[in-house]
Amino acid sequence: MCLILFGIDVSPDVPFILAANRDEFYTRPTRPMEFWPENSDLLAGKDLEAGGTWFGVSTQGRFAALTNYRDLSTIKSKGPSRGEIIPCLLNFSGSIPAYLHTLDKDADQYSGFNLLAGEAGGPVHWYSNQDRAVTKVAPGIHGLSNRFLDTPWPKVTRGKEKLAAIIRNASTDSDSLDNALFSMLSDTFQPHDRLLPDTGVGPEWERILAPLFIRSQTYGTRSSTIMRISRTGKIKVKERTWGNSLENKTQDRVFTLT
Repeated sequence: MCLILFGIDVSPDVPFILAANRDEFYTRPTRPMEFWPENSDLLAGKDLEAGGTWFGVSTQGRFAALTNYRDLSTIKSKGPSRGEIIPCLLNFSGSIPAYLHTLDKDADQYSGFNLLAGEAGGPVHWYSNQDRAVTKVAPGIHGLSNRFLDTPWPKVTRGKEKLAAIIRNASTDSDSLDNALFSMLSDTFQPHDRLLPDTGVGPEWERILAPLFIRSQTYGTRSSTIMRISRTGKIKVKERTWGNSLENKTQDRVFTLT
């Protein structure tokens, strides 16, 4: 994923809410979200090139999401796929912090990444192999893109503001809430060049990567995912997949885990 917006204990009815976009080259083969035939406890999309995933939920109520850290100097061309981390975490029998501390021992072999992980009724943790700290995330509205948690890139700041407004005005109708979240994730607003970060990819790519929803000839937002966890522990996940534009979408895929 390249943008994860989420709220912890910001709604009386929904203690955790997440809305995220996955951006990738259009030619990279991908399987949409489903329960994996080879691991029926894991609900996730799949990168068919490297075999991992960017977001997943287990039938035990654990979830994890990963973003790349955008800095060309952190790329390990011969390193393992970062997408393998999520299935390993979701299958891990110990606690999430225990897994993150174990991961930290070998984190240097991976290209730069951020990992967000939690479980129904439990805390949410953030870890980056560029920061190396296992951090329990405080209640509130947060955003994670391709730097650190809550780094104020324009898309993160704008997304957090939009998510806060949606929660303040949230309808009790779940479909209305879902529609508002997908509308937020479809935002193509282009910030001014002076506000863009310098991550080493050049001005043209900084512009392409700046909106919440990305469009270009070769690369863009491939899927949008929303997840809500209720007070009773029910998890609802909805994935919307995209082609090369906002007009090219598939039918939503909806999953409920209790």
